[in-house]
Amino acid sequence: MSRFVLFDLDGTLADRQSALINAVSGLSRSRVLPLDAERWLRIELADRATANDFARLRDAFGLEASAEDLWQEYVDLMSTAVTCRPEVLEGLARLRQAAWTIGVITNGAGDIQRAKLAGTGLAPLVDGVAVSGDLEIRKPDLKLFELAASRCGVCLADGGWMVGDNPSGDIGGGYGAGLRTIWLRGRPWPDDLPSAHHVVDDVTDAITILLNETE
Repeated sequence: MSRFVLFDLDGTLADRQSALINAVSGLSRSRVLPLDAERWLRIELADRATANDFARLRDAFGLEASAEDLWQEYVDLMSTAVTCRPEVLEGLARLRQAAWTIGVITNGAGDIQRAKLAGTGLAPLVDGVAVSGDLEIRKPDLKLFELAASRCGVCLADGGWMVGDNPSGDIGGGYGAGLRTIWLRGRPWPDDLPSAHHVVDDVTDAITILLNETE
């Protein structure tokens, strides 16, 4: 089995939900947004955020700031607020020491996802990154997995692993790409989706499985 693994970012390597709460609160204070606008942001950005969301925010609440400025401030706040636990960073470093090729495959806008990778300290630990906004496609689309492999300098045909928390996007997409899969338990599992190869409660457990494959 190839020593190649793709990780999901939000909810797998990085804690997006806590960062979202902090970033929305920070933006609301900075721009003196009404409570209704803050609630709107928490709902609309719950799963993902794009620049267009802030154009809709501006229109919905008659804000004077440009959508571009609001989006950039949100990106900056998220990159500061998002975290990756030290033990996860240490685990990825151990994978690299064991000659694993590590990629990140994530849905979202390119600028904010790369800002998260930089802000968490993940960027130096990965060989390649594929963001859905790069091609305007989303997991589980095979093309995004092909892009991720290419940016890591490997080929999906050689095999590898996919680790993530989203059953359809990560595990279903991983299956479609011919990868073995590790699911971080949490979201409801669709009835029509085959079981993941491994199920864990923490991404560090997934890293341990991969390291054991190396031995």
